[in-house]
Amino acid sequence: MEITSQQGIITKVSTKSFNDTYNSLIEVINNNPNLKIIAELDHQANAKSVGLELNPTRIVLFGNPNLGTPLMQNAQTVGLDLPQKIMVWQDEQKSVKVSYNDPTFLKQRHGIDNKDEVLNTINGALHNITALAAGL
Repeated sequence: MEITSQQGIITKVSTKSFNDTYNSLIEVINNNPNLKIIAELDHQANAKSVGLELNPTRIVLFGNPNLGTPLMQNAQTVGLDLPQKIMVWQDEQKSVKVSYNDPTFLKQRHGIDNKDEVLNTINGALHNITALAAGL
C-alpha cells in the first residue's frame, strides 16, 4: 500500500498567534483530569542550539492510559504512535497550524480490531482539544 503526503494527519488553521495557540493547548490539556502531559518539545529551540533556523514548531506529548492501553493490548505496535502528540507550527506565510495523527489512520496502520468506540472517543477528544487551542 502506498502512503500519500499528509495521509493520516489532521491539520487546522488557528485563529490565534503561535504563542496563544500553544498556551491554549497546554491549558486545555492541563484542565482535563483524564489527560497528563508527558513531554513538550521545542523543535525551533533545538534547531537554534545547533545554529539552524526553523519556523516556530512545538509538540506536546500527552496521554490517557485508560484509552491508550486497550489499543496497545490489541496491537502493541501502536505504542510507536502513543502517547498522543499535537504539533503547533507556523508556516512560511506566518499561518499558525495545529496538527495531529488521525486515529482512523492509526487503526489502519497497526491493524487495530474491535476498538472503534475507543478510537471514536480519542478522535472526538483530539478534535475538541485542537479546536479550543486554535480558537475555532
